[in-house]
Amino acid sequence: MKIKVSLIAILFTLGFLTVNAQAPIGIGEAQLNAGLGFSSNGVPIYAGVDVGVHEDITVGGELSFRSYNDSWDGDSYNHSMIGIAGNANYHLNTVLNIPSEWDVYGGLNLGFYIVNTSDSGYGGTAGSGFGLGAQIGGRYYFNEKFGINLEFGGGSTFSGGKVGISIRL
Repeated sequence: MKIKVSLIAILFTLGFLTVNAQAPIGIGEAQLNAGLGFSSNGVPIYAGVDVGVHEDITVGGELSFRSYNDSWDGDSYNHSMIGIAGNANYHLNTVLNIPSEWDVYGGLNLGFYIVNTSDSGYGGTAGSGFGLGAQIGGRYYFNEKFGINLEFGGGSTFSGGKVGISIRL
């Protein structure tokens, strides 16, 4: 009897997690995104928000940070990068008739990146400036509010991509 009750509870929970998911976010709706990035130097962390401005288009902003150590010619250097970026994405769900629990998108980002280094030859701000990049990614929503995301792209503090969570507000 305990096994039947447990099995019913598990099936009910799994059904609840996938039934009401809808992607992408609607016009005027917002979602928070946060997670870790892929990079050849350090592990970036990020947090951002996306807002629906059209049935298939979102715009958003993001704050990111990464830090790493480097050695060159016997000397050690500490580096950090702070990024403040905006993005715009086109969501392909309507065009490709993708199931609603999935959200597949591509877009562009533009940001300002502040790079600090312990190397006095760079004056502490080596490579700071604007960056333009592109991204392609996807999300899977377990329910109306919670999903996971995976994105690949470049031109920002995430030279390879990022993975994280998405929470609808």
